[in-house]
Amino acid sequence: MAGLEDIQQLHREQPAHPEALAVRRPRRSLLRPLPSPAYRRFPTAQGDEGERVAGPIEVWGNPAVGEVRLPSRPESAGSARRLAEAVVVGHWGMSPRFAEHAVLLVSELVGNAVRHTGARTFGLRMSRRRGRIRIEVRDPSRALPCLMPVRDMDTSGRGLFLIDQVADRWGVDLLPRGKCTWVELKVPERG
Repeated sequence: MAGLEDIQQLHREQPAHPEALAVRRPRRSLLRPLPSPAYRRFPTAQGDEGERVAGPIEVWGNPAVGEVRLPSRPESAGSARRLAEAVVVGHWGMSPRFAEHAVLLVSELVGNAVRHTGARTFGLRMSRRRGRIRIEVRDPSRALPCLMPVRDMDTSGRGLFLIDQVADRWGVDLLPRGKCTWVELKVPERG
């Protein structure tokens, strides 16, 4: 059992302070610390080696400034969620708890656009007015979404049900070429 002896020898030779063995990395300079573990999975301002890592707004654009076009693929839902989080928490300075609701709504809107429209791309836009935020997903299909009853054993078809439960208001605006499905959330008052 040479392996066990080697491990025991290593433990005897370790310094009294285990932090002496820790690899020191340069501190990351973030604009503000991320408050929740759920947000640590998204890109930060700097990578492990200190190089700059582009954030979601730098990669795709800012949906609070203008419509961001994303490819109509399932992986675009993740991109849209990161954009929503970056706008709600980073751009508008709202709480991560509130951002979770916005991210869920974006995910469901994008999922519906990708799954049901057959479009090549869709557009994401976000705005903030009079105590509300509005999230819009535009696609070229004029087919209207339909809120269906949901049963306990259903494995799909819950997207609009979730939107209906989480959003304060939601709807669809028909456009000359397609539609805009939108949701609104009331911004919580600061306590």
